Amino acid sequence: MAEVNEAPALSPWLARARDQLLRQRGHALLLQGPSGLGQYDLALALAAAWLCEQPVSEGACGHCPSCHAIAVRTHADLAVLMPEVAMMELGWPIDEKAQSEIDDKKRKPSREIRVEAMRDAVGFAQRTSGRGRGKVVLVYPAERMNAISANALLKTLEEPVGDVRFVLATEAAWQLLPTIRSRCQAFTLPWPAEGESEAWLATQGVPAAEAHALLRAAGGRPSDALRLARGGTSAKGWSLLPQAMRRGDVTALADQPPPAAIDTLQKLCHDLMAVAGGGQPRFFEAASLPAPPSAPVLARWSASLLKAARTAEHPFNAGLMIEALVSEAQAALNSRSPERP
Repeated sequence: MAEVNEAPALSPWLARARDQLLRQRGHALLLQGPSGLGQYDLALALAAAWLCEQPVSEGACGHCPSCHAIAVRTHADLAVLMPEVAMMELGWPIDEKAQSEIDDKKRKPSREIRVEAMRDAVGFAQRTSGRGRGKVVLVYPAERMNAISANALLKTLEEPVGDVRFVLATEAAWQLLPTIRSRCQAFTLPWPAEGESEAWLATQGVPAAEAHALLRAAGGRPSDALRLARGGTSAKGWSLLPQAMRRGDVTALADQPPPAAIDTLQKLCHDLMAVAGGGQPRFFEAASLPAPPSAPVLARWSASLLKAARTAEHPFNAGLMIEALVSEAQAALNSRSPERP
């Protein structure tokens, strides 16, 4: 029996956005905004509502055969375009040939939307709906299309065939072709108030004492804060991390994959730059930060982290990379620092 992937209840701000968008017409939507606001969740909720056989005022009913088919990832009228790593993470099946290549270790799962998948979606858009409720093509994250995939999608957006809708979700709309953006109705996801975000995190099982600190650690992005909580990050551990880096304590980042570790260190570097310039930190409490190093040291550290981020997805040895990152952080944080006001 296929595994059922229950769609999580939408946060209040996404539910409001869904209700607004369901009242609009048009064959292509572009959901845009920074990461952690729920672009994918909103895109899937819209697709489910459009395809639902018994829609209700809140969108999809969640119980009809169409909703069940989406839950088990087998809906014949829904094409989902994602990098293979995202497909696997979110429970969407990969076509048999691609899955065989990955299983046989001929290649790793793709981190961009493959041209072959886009061509299949173009063919899908030209076919007749199997359930009579139209068809939907969901693209996420849309900025992961390469030039060939983007141009194939553009042609279909320019000349839509039949009853097909497109919903593109992106965290970097500026990376999309201007012609793709112009063919879509753009919608910028709302940034929820801090209190609303903390209340939502509580409904997801995050203790109130943790929610504020984790929301700050996530830069105010509630979905990212929830991901941190479920990944084992605690408010106390986050507050102790800057001093742990100053001591060169590798264990503070040992449980994080390199991309997440780099993201954490970039946040620390960002806050130290802010403090050094007389501003306020964004991700850490000011009291938890060591005295900032000199501006040149921070600039070199920031540039090195950017360089490391380019290879973080495919490190030769993840453990050694974490050790090197912590060693570099320790050196930067223990360099000669200006007097702190």
